[in-house]
Amino acid sequence: MSCAGRVLASSLTALIGPFSPVPKSTALVQNTSPRGAKHTKHDARSQPTYHLAEAARYVKVPTATLRLWALGRDASSLIGRRAVEPLIKPVLKAPAMFSFWNLIEAHVLRGLRSDHKVPLRAVRKAVRYAEKELNIDNLFLRRELSTANGRVFLERYGKLIKLSASGQIALEKVFEAHLRRVEWDENSFPIRLFPFVSGEAAGEEKPVLIDSRLSFGRPVLREGSISTCSLVERLDAGESLNDVAADYELAPELVEYAVLYERAA
Repeated sequence: MSCAGRVLASSLTALIGPFSPVPKSTALVQNTSPRGAKHTKHDARSQPTYHLAEAARYVKVPTATLRLWALGRDASSLIGRRAVEPLIKPVLKAPAMFSFWNLIEAHVLRGLRSDHKVPLRAVRKAVRYAEKELNIDNLFLRRELSTANGRVFLERYGKLIKLSASGQIALEKVFEAHLRRVEWDENSFPIRLFPFVSGEAAGEEKPVLIDSRLSFGRPVLREGSISTCSLVERLDAGESLNDVAADYELAPELVEYAVLYERAA
């Protein structure tokens, strides 16, 4: 879908809600607003904004992985496979639609799942333990993860998956790198995400941001709030990198960051 198409779809979603073949009375709508967050039901952060493939691309995880995190798996659907309970509650299940809150949850969860052999049930057990022990809800949306409370969760998680001492250190470093890319509001809830430009959790550069108040929640360059998708579309239409950069008064390397972000797997 083109940039204009994404914006149009978001506009319609914001005005009339997401299309669903399920009757309104039975639609599987989830209340994913964090308890304690001071916002109204019209807060853009809690609205259905991203479809499954789009959300997966923005946080750099495979679509199938995000589907499993958000929708789980019924044991009866595959013979011999264990049922998987979802870790993320999308705003809408049929079809799956994600809010900005959900995007943050997926980004944080990505920081725990660098080793994809780790079972999701270990993550779920650690989350339940930490939420009960620390008396907080919506753990993946809380700033407390950046404090000593976060260490309680990570230590429990490390024990559950039997990490070595060096493995625990590596996990904490990767997790901290993910948390540093979340910006929090005055109530300590996420307000901005600076996604990794490529699939690798390396580097401190934050050229791209996602803010539900900007470009209908689509990724933009931090400098100038220019849509990354729009920049790539102009390049693909035949314009030179230097000409596109000059039009927006951007350094060429920022346009290159936009390309890398949009094209990275």
